[in-house]
Amino acid sequence: MLPGSYGSLSKPVLQARNELTTLIERNPDKFMRLTFLPLFMHVRERLAKLIGAETDELVLIPNASHGINTVLWNFEWLPSDILVVVTTTYDSILKTAQYLSDRPPHPQVSKFKLEFPTTHAKIISSFRDHLRALPRRSSFPDKPQQVVAVIDSLVSNPGVLLPWKEMVKICREEGIFSVVDAAHSIGQEVGIDVGASGCDFWISNCHKWLFAERVCAMLYVPKRNQHIIKSAFPTAYWYVSPSDKHFSQFPRFVSQFEWNGTIDVIPYLTVGAALDFRQWLGGEEKINAYCHSLALAGGMRLAEILGTEVMHGKDEDELTLNMVNVLLPIPPRIKYTEAIDYTIRERLLNDWNTYVAHYTHNGKVWVRCSAQVWNEVSDFEYAGKALKAVCEEIVESHKDEL
Repeated sequence: MLPGSYGSLSKPVLQARNELTTLIERNPDKFMRLTFLPLFMHVRERLAKLIGAETDELVLIPNASHGINTVLWNFEWLPSDILVVVTTTYDSILKTAQYLSDRPPHPQVSKFKLEFPTTHAKIISSFRDHLRALPRRSSFPDKPQQVVAVIDSLVSNPGVLLPWKEMVKICREEGIFSVVDAAHSIGQEVGIDVGASGCDFWISNCHKWLFAERVCAMLYVPKRNQHIIKSAFPTAYWYVSPSDKHFSQFPRFVSQFEWNGTIDVIPYLTVGAALDFRQWLGGEEKINAYCHSLALAGGMRLAEILGTEVMHGKDEDELTLNMVNVLLPIPPRIKYTEAIDYTIRERLLNDWNTYVAHYTHNGKVWVRCSAQVWNEVSDFEYAGKALKAVCEEIVESHKDEL
């Protein structure tokens, strides 16, 4: 059972990966100097079609965190500017926001509080209220205030679908840039259509749910915003200084991300094989219909085995795609420590040869289970047996706290 964190390769994708490795090692110079760019273009074309973008609005990057950092670092911040994050934003992105705020000119960070269980309607309403309550004033009369909101399409922990398109619409209404952390979206969310959504930036991993080799991700920047991305990270040979008199004549966005240092390009090139494999399985709608149904059924079965509950109850279908959150039977009176975290991780992986992501939220310990095409309800049952045994061990060793 996989936690949806790192993905896994199917045999056809692994075979394609090995063939690409053989091809590049026959003549690395020829491959890197001549062969790979047309292959890159083909991958971008197929991904752009999948998410509803133009080819030259999409580039390939190592992972979602890399892409979000690239976007946020390219904004020219002022002290009165505001970076909006959510309390459930991915930890490293929260740290990115804090780091940007810690450095001159010290833009402000505003945290939108989000706790589960809740509903989409409540999230939309409270998010709008939060944005409208922000102090809207600029430190410089000739430079308008910038407000940038980082929005998860699917929260990592808990594994929850947010009404991100509605949240993007609110940002547009309020004159706020939207940066969508869609790390878990592609391959799990059907009908994405980033162009129609109106989002300003959208970043997703291809190695989590799309079945490409890790690491591989995409960064979508509509043409109206490509002037904001002045430099890839690291800065590429194709960078053009804004002080250059010919600055506006250079199409810099795509070229900067095609080559900014030697990396292993093969994971990017496995996207085609991954998409072919998904088509062979029946296509996006069929894959995700199966996984969604399994997540709901498997989550209920896991909760039954553990004697606990799924996070969202009657709202589970609205908030769930292919990840489901189930409460662990660890009493809140037991303080959750790094030692407990390690015990769960080590016992599951070493003793039971399985794994589900575990985390704390609202003072309780939960697991996030990812339903993949190769899973069945029996996998949830096996995970339940393992988790029950591990939790009983933890409770027994912390009896003095009860």
